Amino acid sequence: MEALAARLSQLDAHAEGAIRVVAFYDTLMRRRVDLPALARSSAGLAECVAGVRLHGTGRVVRASPDGTDASAPPGPASTTAPITLDEEEIGAVWLERAGPPHPLDDVLLDRLAIAAAAVVERYGPASTTMADPALVELAVSADCDEAGRARALRLLGFAADLPVRAVAVRSDVPLDRVAALLCPGRPVKAAPLADAGIVLVTATDTDTGTAADSASSQSDLLPAGVRAGVGAAGDPVRSWREARTALRFTAERRPVVRYADLGALALLAEIPEDVARANHDVAAIARLARHPEDLETLDAFCATGSLRRAADRLHLHHSSVARRIEQITKTLGIELAHPAGLMRAGLALTAWRLLDN
Repeated sequence: MEALAARLSQLDAHAEGAIRVVAFYDTLMRRRVDLPALARSSAGLAECVAGVRLHGTGRVVRASPDGTDASAPPGPASTTAPITLDEEEIGAVWLERAGPPHPLDDVLLDRLAIAAAAVVERYGPASTTMADPALVELAVSADCDEAGRARALRLLGFAADLPVRAVAVRSDVPLDRVAALLCPGRPVKAAPLADAGIVLVTATDTDTGTAADSASSQSDLLPAGVRAGVGAAGDPVRSWREARTALRFTAERRPVVRYADLGALALLAEIPEDVARANHDVAAIARLARHPEDLETLDAFCATGSLRRAADRLHLHHSSVARRIEQITKTLGIELAHPAGLMRAGLALTAWRLLDN
């Protein structure tokens, strides 16, 4: 009984201390302190060096218990905790205690992390990628008035004087990682919507798209299984509509498609599905699709217009490709050796993919 009483006494003391820590940080948050003040107050409470780091900017704030900025080299963190905002880790807080952690260190760091997230959200830079889907939907909805759209974009952190570009995404990779692949080093906001994930990125007058337009960036997207359609910079409603259309034109070898590069091909997306399915050439492509090797060969030949270049892309001898093309010509009933026939097969292949996408 004496041992139990001692344990209960310790629990009561711990609970009382935890309540005091919570009240301490509630007071700091009401006073709207900044990160340096938050670090100094935490260091004084913990009686050891306290630190705050923001991943997005690389900013590090360290304070000593005497209320000054810590000038000594950082010591090993005795306890650490992540700073999260919008369910995304944006930084970390820690204590540099010389001895073992104190019983209330976990509570202190938990409240410090919450307070740091509130400071970042209030004063910036709030460098999170994931955003409120309701705000994003308002920003790209044709049913939203201009005042509501402007407010949604402002709350998302976009400057009023810069255009916004929309990117429609399909991938099993988390959207925050996709955004980093598509737009490295750029301020972006992402959210899952009903038909596709959306990434909104600030564009400039000289901006021609996302960093994923480059061949090296597209190669990074291939193993990630990312498909992305890129709309034009400007009106978010039009950009989102264009981005979803461009997404339909993506393929395994072409994971990112810019709407501006489609030109007249974008008109194929306007054809009703029943009309496309009933077309003789599209139906022939659908039958050919039962044989993936033949479909891949036709795709390579339409993309290159050359047996040898298609063979290089497929890593086959050109004679093997020639035999396949001869058989595909008979199956489709289209003379692939003639430019008009090649264009016809390419359009049918694209129309069939739009149905598939």
